[in-house]
Amino acid sequence: MISKWFSRYRPWKKDVFTRTQTRLALQYTAVMSIFLSFFITIVYFMVDFAVFFEQDKQLQSITDQQVQIIRDSFPEGMVDQQDLDDLSMIRESGKQFFYYYVNSDGKLQFGDEWSRRLRPDLLNLVNGWVPGKREIRYESITISPIAFKRSENAPASYPPYKEKSPGREKNPDRQKMLEKQKMLEKERDIQLMITGRAVYQDKQLVGFLYTGRDITFTYELTKNLLTVLIALGILFLGVAVLLSYYMSKRAMIPIRQSFQRQREFVADASHELRTPLSILHSSLDVFEMEDGEQLSDFSKNVLVNLKNEVKRMAKMVNDLLTLARSETARSDDLVFDHFDLAPSAQQLVRSTTTLAQSQNLKLHSHIPDVLPVFGDHERINQLLYILLDNAIKYTPPGGEIHLTLSIEPTEKQSALLIKVQDTGFGIPPEDLDRIFDRFYRVQKNRSRQMGGTGLGLSIAKWIVESHNGTIAVSSVPGQGSTFTVSIPIIRKKA
Repeated sequence: MISKWFSRYRPWKKDVFTRTQTRLALQYTAVMSIFLSFFITIVYFMVDFAVFFEQDKQLQSITDQQVQIIRDSFPEGMVDQQDLDDLSMIRESGKQFFYYYVNSDGKLQFGDEWSRRLRPDLLNLVNGWVPGKREIRYESITISPIAFKRSENAPASYPPYKEKSPGREKNPDRQKMLEKQKMLEKERDIQLMITGRAVYQDKQLVGFLYTGRDITFTYELTKNLLTVLIALGILFLGVAVLLSYYMSKRAMIPIRQSFQRQREFVADASHELRTPLSILHSSLDVFEMEDGEQLSDFSKNVLVNLKNEVKRMAKMVNDLLTLARSETARSDDLVFDHFDLAPSAQQLVRSTTTLAQSQNLKLHSHIPDVLPVFGDHERINQLLYILLDNAIKYTPPGGEIHLTLSIEPTEKQSALLIKVQDTGFGIPPEDLDRIFDRFYRVQKNRSRQMGGTGLGLSIAKWIVESHNGTIAVSSVPGQGSTFTVSIPIIRKKA
């Protein structure tokens, strides 16, 4: 029951339209994935470039202003308090994190920063750095909670934190303020954008001005933007998968309808041809019995050829009708039951032994006395006949054919193993992938002489897949071929 239920939900294994639809959906999805990837990448880098370019531009601008103030102070020989106030005002208005001016010997002359406790760390970042023209560096420092004390330039809006007494009523504004202060008291990383300028007096290097700007918010913003874009990309990719499936399904509708009409025509034509072919074959038998002695040798030869062609056409019509029905058949349409395959297999071997001996072939069978199987009895017998008949057709006189039936245990359940091995002409490697295609024959002339239609292996494959099994072929040209079939055995519940 489990295998029968599962076979209903894997149409991809035997429905060419479902497989084609799946491939189309995957191709559409792949195209949309590539498009979304390019879109996300382009948008992210454009936003990242635009934001950091603006930060760079502002930092360079205020640095140029500060350098100009320092240069203007050279005629007086020193930077007075007014100049320092102007530099600090520019730092605050331009949201600079720090600025330092060091002489050519690397000694700090003056500067300002967001917190004085950070001065050693900041000076280490620029120590010994000879900046190039409008060069930008990106650095990060870790700020400890102690850097946020009021005595060290902490934001005035955040007074020192004090625990509230248990009986004191909660103030919403104060509560928010305390939460913000607690956040500030946590250790965190600061992302900095740093630039520098070489300062000259009368074309002689006198020092360097280093400035930096806090870009933590911008850095986090771009990082969060990438996360949002990726999340949106995954969301739209899911939508693209659904749209791809819908579009591929719509694209397959006219193809399905066309193939359905063609399939119905083949089934109807095959069904209608069976009766006239049967009548024609019977009429030829009657004609041969009544007037056969009066016919010339040439006429007798024509009559025999005509009967053979009628038989071949009748067989082809039956095979076409079987395949046409198999297109719409499900495993439920087969008659599944428990039975012993050994007696019918032995009877089939006895029947085909006569045909093999007429071709000067030796047929060996290896069949156990009892062979419990679950499946369609008639179809499995048909499968055995197709495999043996195919081996007889493509094995030259003097060859041997081995039929082996057994029950092989697997990880999940036992399986019926069918192996038909011959010493025939073999199959070229380039033909192995097409051996189960309809009307495909490796040796067309020999197959026609033996009455083959090129449909037998296609029917065999359908029978095997209807039983949720597998069929495979291995061959060495000039040495023979081996067909191996594995069909799961489903036992009844106790």
